[in-house]
Amino acid sequence: MENKNLLLLICTVLSFFTVFAVNAVTIVIPSIATEFHMSNIVQNWVTIIFLLVVAVLSVPAGQISGKFGLKKVTNISIILFIIISIVNVCVTSQEQFLACRFILGIALAFINVTSMAMIVSAFPPEERGKALGINITGVYVGLSLSPVLGGILNYNLGWRSVVLFGVPFLFVILALLLTRIDEEWISFKGIPLDIKGSLTYGIGMVLFMYGFTILNTQLGMVLTVLGVIILVIFGLIELRQSHPVFDIRFFKNHKFLSANFASLCAYLATYAVTTILNYHLQYIKGFDSQTAGMILLVAPLCQVVLAPIAGRLSDRFVPQILAAIGMGLGTVSLFLFSSLDAATPMAFLIVSMVIYGVAFGLFSPPNTNVIMGSVPPKDTSAASAAVATMRTVGQAMSMGILTLVFAFIMGDVPIIEQYYPLLIQSCQITCIICVVLCIASVFASFVGIKSNTS
Repeated sequence: MENKNLLLLICTVLSFFTVFAVNAVTIVIPSIATEFHMSNIVQNWVTIIFLLVVAVLSVPAGQISGKFGLKKVTNISIILFIIISIVNVCVTSQEQFLACRFILGIALAFINVTSMAMIVSAFPPEERGKALGINITGVYVGLSLSPVLGGILNYNLGWRSVVLFGVPFLFVILALLLTRIDEEWISFKGIPLDIKGSLTYGIGMVLFMYGFTILNTQLGMVLTVLGVIILVIFGLIELRQSHPVFDIRFFKNHKFLSANFASLCAYLATYAVTTILNYHLQYIKGFDSQTAGMILLVAPLCQVVLAPIAGRLSDRFVPQILAAIGMGLGTVSLFLFSSLDAATPMAFLIVSMVIYGVAFGLFSPPNTNVIMGSVPPKDTSAASAAVATMRTVGQAMSMGILTLVFAFIMGDVPIIEQYYPLLIQSCQITCIICVVLCIASVFASFVGIKSNTS
């Protein structure tokens, strides 16, 4: 392909903005909540609804984009993202805001899948690893800069500037895709879409995730159980499909299974931490969004520095041991976070964040290496879909745990000063739950060492 380096640049920029769309908005949630009078539960749903949509669509998006064309689906998704971002800044209620987040999630779910798939399609096998490494750099840069850029923009221009930040760049990306990239990639031509599997998965995941966030109610228990039953039915359907939207058979591979379970537990344990720390800094400590964003930069910076090193180490040493050490450190950091209160010194918080950043930087590349290396080369796209699914489901459920604890401890109330003691207690309890999940991730990594590749 003639313009493969330009395509790599386009996909890397897209990777940056998919991360920015999630993480930058997290830092400005208190400002959005103030304007739309959001309760603590609704505030968490600003993040959850986005992740839930991505989690549901990550599985069928690969098959859909492969059938209709990766570039075409990317272009449509970018146009949708631009339109809804502009609509988002004009909303007048929390319901309208959440509806926009829902549609943005649809657009970014497809962009997530197509940008990675275009790189794999455009680059020959001997250059693919380097290209994917550059693309993943866009993700880590997004993780690092999102809280800082989001905080600065919100402090000086308001939360709407954060929502619109990516729009000019996406116009340029769209123009380049339409005028400079002539190729199209269709990998599922003539293969029927697994509509039955996609719908079953989507319904089961929505019921399970929504039920989980209201598990303190009878309706929540019913929906959660119903969701689990439908997801089991999805698994049975996929085993009978000749072209399944997600090949369940991969989970017969014990190494693949243990590494994915370790990944799920890791994201369950760690994703809500950013929200907890953001609430601690802005509500309990009283910092503005700009200052909070600067402080929140500590952990992702550690990840950016350590991730490439951990990736190289995973080629030389047993990757599961490195992943287990990472989540061991994660356990320590979450235990430290569980003691955060109004009197906690900033030095204690910074040290805890450094340990947390080092932990995840050490865990993620080796664990991903295990997953991708445990399947034949022809199945790497399916393995990549599994990685994305475990990540987004874990992230959404992590926020679900925080929301559930809020519901039990605080109730559905605004986060104002009279409820700060309950906010602190809720965050401490969530961190203790996450400690247990970190320990589960450590054990899953160790189990994988003794597993065969089949």
